[in-house]
Amino acid sequence: MATRQHLHLNIAEVFSKTPGPRSRAEGEHSAEEFLETILLRRFDEAVACDAILIVDLDGGYGYGTSFLEEAFGGLARLRTVETVRNHIDFKSDEEPYLRDDVFTYIGEALTGSSKRRR
Repeated sequence: MATRQHLHLNIAEVFSKTPGPRSRAEGEHSAEEFLETILLRRFDEAVACDAILIVDLDGGYGYGTSFLEEAFGGLARLRTVETVRNHIDFKSDEEPYLRDDVFTYIGEALTGSSKRRR
């Protein structure tokens, strides 16, 4: 079985070391901005070439639950949970539990278990 290509995205390097709130209306460096300006494009590139997008969560000053849920749960709401699970993975040596947390937000994206505040 061939190994799938990996594309890489480090949030601290390409977006912000200080990820902000859920929506643009709430402040700078929001998850909504990240999703719309960076994540969607990179994710769609990964899907187009049947690759896995490795999102590196290291190098920043922490993530709020609302940022992670809006960015990655939002991605699953715009694409599909199955597609997101098949084409994304996460790396965090600094906070390894974040990987499982983000996959939970992805899985709950359409169930209503994640509270989306707008």
